[in-house]
Amino acid sequence: MKTDDFDFDLPEELIAQTPLSKRDASRLLVLDRKTGDICHRHFTDVIDYMEKGDTLVLNDTKVMPARLYGVKEGTGAVIEVLLLKDEGNNTWECLTRPAKRIKEGTIVSFGDGKLKAKCTEVLDEGIRKFELQYKGILYEILDELGEMPLPPYIHEKLNDKERYQTVYAKNVGSAAAPTAGLHFTAELLDKIKAKGVNIAYITLHVGLGTFRPVNVEDVTKHKMHSEYYIMSDEVADLLNKTKETGHKIISVGTTSTRTLETIASLYGKFKGCSGWTDIFIYPGYEFKGIDYLITNFHLPKSTLVMLVSALAGKDNIMKAYNEAIKEKYRFFSFGDSMLIK
Repeated sequence: MKTDDFDFDLPEELIAQTPLSKRDASRLLVLDRKTGDICHRHFTDVIDYMEKGDTLVLNDTKVMPARLYGVKEGTGAVIEVLLLKDEGNNTWECLTRPAKRIKEGTIVSFGDGKLKAKCTEVLDEGIRKFELQYKGILYEILDELGEMPLPPYIHEKLNDKERYQTVYAKNVGSAAAPTAGLHFTAELLDKIKAKGVNIAYITLHVGLGTFRPVNVEDVTKHKMHSEYYIMSDEVADLLNKTKETGHKIISVGTTSTRTLETIASLYGKFKGCSGWTDIFIYPGYEFKGIDYLITNFHLPKSTLVMLVSALAGKDNIMKAYNEAIKEKYRFFSFGDSMLIK
């Protein structure tokens, strides 16, 4: 299976640069994975595909303002540091630019020394490990000094940083938003609950590895970065009951999907647990946890377009993407939505 099999041409003007004024005003392409049939709806219509007793699964991770600009002590060179993974004891795995300036022992200072980062390990692909030095509460310092880590294909300034958070974001720890959830409003969630649909929250802290293009020719040689997930006993019980009673598990986003599939693969059912997952889902994978998937439109040659191809079939996905391009859907993080049923 070749990475190039998952490539497609996307006009640059279809890459959404800003969110719509109303979260749930986006379009919804509905793909029937059994027949390949496609229909065009609005996101608020997503409720029509849910029934009493189904469970909607949302990732309640919260994005950190994790992009920091500082200066290298000794030279004054401007350094960008993006916090990716908390490894404990104030040690973080970070993406740095320009990485060649950061060697072991290098200290980067932010906010006139309010936060300092000392490099403790040099890794590949611009990744460095830093020991953070500060007084007070780190997340308060990040709120003051940090910026939202918008993807590189977004060039417009985000005026309201809350628009890169879901309305239900709670557990701080992500370097990127679980963007499929950005379409939901509190009002729409209330309507879904009123219909008798269960709403379950899990957590997966999103790293940048999820969104990076695959750079190997053979898909199976790609290595995923690991991400931390949590599922409570209560949610596990609800999901198992949903399956047992013949109702649907509707996953919101690839991050929720990867968490559900990780746990179902490990235990043969859902179980309250936490851990790290580097699951890589591509065609040939047999889904064990989810029935429907609500997702956005993804980058060419990405692990995400491979995941949706595993669920719906590559030919169905490429047909749906070509239809979305023809109909001028908005793509990527701030773009329109897709329901695979």
